[in-house]
Amino acid sequence: MPSQPIRSALVSVYYKDRLEPLVALLKQHGVTIYSTGGTQQFIEEQGAPVTAVESLTGFPAVFGGRVKTLHPTVFGGILHRRHEASDLAEAEQHQIPPIDLVVVDLYPFEETVASGAPEQDVIEKIDIGGISLLRAAAKNFRDVLVVSSRDQYAAVTELLTAKNCATDLEDRRHYAAAAFEATSHYDTQIFRYMAQGTELSGGALKISEKPATPLRYGENPHQAGTFYGDLSALFDQLHGKQLSYNNLVDVDAAVLLMQEFAEGPAACAILKHTNACGVAQAATLQEAYLNALACDPISAFGGVIIVNQPVDAATAEELNKLFFEVLIAPEFAADALPILQSKKNRILLRQKPVTFPAKQVKTLLNGLIEQDFDRVIEGAQEFRTVTESAPTAEEVEALEFAIKVCKHTKSNTIVLAKAGQLLASGVGQTSRVDALKQAIEKARAFGFDLKGAVMASDAFFPFPDCVEIAGEAGIRAVVQPGGSIKDADSIAACNRLGMAMVMTGVRHFKH
Repeated sequence: MPSQPIRSALVSVYYKDRLEPLVALLKQHGVTIYSTGGTQQFIEEQGAPVTAVESLTGFPAVFGGRVKTLHPTVFGGILHRRHEASDLAEAEQHQIPPIDLVVVDLYPFEETVASGAPEQDVIEKIDIGGISLLRAAAKNFRDVLVVSSRDQYAAVTELLTAKNCATDLEDRRHYAAAAFEATSHYDTQIFRYMAQGTELSGGALKISEKPATPLRYGENPHQAGTFYGDLSALFDQLHGKQLSYNNLVDVDAAVLLMQEFAEGPAACAILKHTNACGVAQAATLQEAYLNALACDPISAFGGVIIVNQPVDAATAEELNKLFFEVLIAPEFAADALPILQSKKNRILLRQKPVTFPAKQVKTLLNGLIEQDFDRVIEGAQEFRTVTESAPTAEEVEALEFAIKVCKHTKSNTIVLAKAGQLLASGVGQTSRVDALKQAIEKARAFGFDLKGAVMASDAFFPFPDCVEIAGEAGIRAVVQPGGSIKDADSIAACNRLGMAMVMTGVRHFKH
């Protein structure tokens, strides 16, 4: 199909920035411009002749501007087929001029929802005319070029400049696809807002996230990878190479774990393959980091580190001795940044406050599964002592710490800890006994004395063997959800060994 010139355009946008060069080009080529309201005024200020849509339709904007472009003359001008003699005859009969270019964006519905605006304000940002114009122009891409975002203005201006204000079918198809992507995303956000708290919210899973960021590759070099979402809303990247797929998976795990330690003393966690290999709280961030590193300095190599306080120079000096991939902090002191930036590829992320989604979604088989985020965590008030001996105040503090780490560790898991200090964990094992044995072996390998330590389990003990092994290792207190038909056997073992056990009634599997 030969190149098709643009002789007329409908321009009606919410955001006017970046529009000037495109308007100047249309003016230069003598394109007839139709517009409405504020956009019409903006175009006139650029010195370009413009015809009000009301003049085209013979009908004024009504209902406070809710109805402006919804008229057969406008949609007929966009949708009539230039290659169909009958359409051309009808257009002539009804005096409907062709519209070759549609430049329209959508009301900021998503931004209005995010702002916490009242419902009436949100509803008014549901675009009707704009989304209809985009769909019409995209449907008739054989004859019409559609521009659906201010992010496209520069590229479209460059395209029309190069092609003397004309387009090819391939150009129009490309921008039509982009318009349908915009309308699809927009409708998804509206559905998610309107369906909250209704039976429809569970009847269909609607997901639309952007922008899309291509990654170097997925988990392995032979796998392609893409991140969908706005990382800039959560992090400022201050230094280092682009985040990889595996980096992002670990960063996600780190951020979720550190949410458990957002309040309270300085805290540091070191993660590898989404599991914590070191977690500690202390009076200073430097001490918290050194204690976390002591948990497993071998696994910490190449890991992801997260802290809950600004990184000072003293902590930066210690961190700089270790090779790690990513460091996440709420802030970095001015004298700490140069120290940490001494390694070219090291990724430094300044974390911003953000509200996370209420749901988790992942692909499974030929579909997806969704669940609520596990936001529950148990503390002293939820602990139910089931043994003759109750945990001491220090042991309760250690149990609270241990269960937080346990919640974010792959099942089956056992966590060994003292107050404010992870000693070791057994992760992702096929039996709970194996997880415990792994944890004990690791703790001893790195010089920790388990006498007086506590143990957390993500699920119940089916047999008393874990309690017996832990007691022999010096563990004095245990936290677990309970619920096994043989709970009494584990309780009896604790009583026999002089151990305290509390139950929470909440399981924290993590697959």
